[in-house]
Amino acid sequence: MITVNVDKAKGIAHEVRRAKRTEEFAPLDVKATIPSEAVAAEEARAAIRAKYETVQGNIDAAADVATLKTIVEGL
Repeated sequence: MITVNVDKAKGIAHEVRRAKRTEEFAPLDVKATIPSEAVAAEEARAAIRAKYETVQGNIDAAADVATLKTIVEGL
């Protein structure tokens, strides 16, 4: 029987979360340096931060691998 270490699985899920967050931030990092687009870019970045803050909490609260898989697949 194979057992999965949930804490290690959470670590992997957090790595996936960080990678997805970085991917979403990339185009906004450039726009944030353009004065005419900076405000809108920062608002979009704030929304992304809030989204991934929620995801982080969900990962930390997950009790099993199936829940983690659902969270990661939703990214």
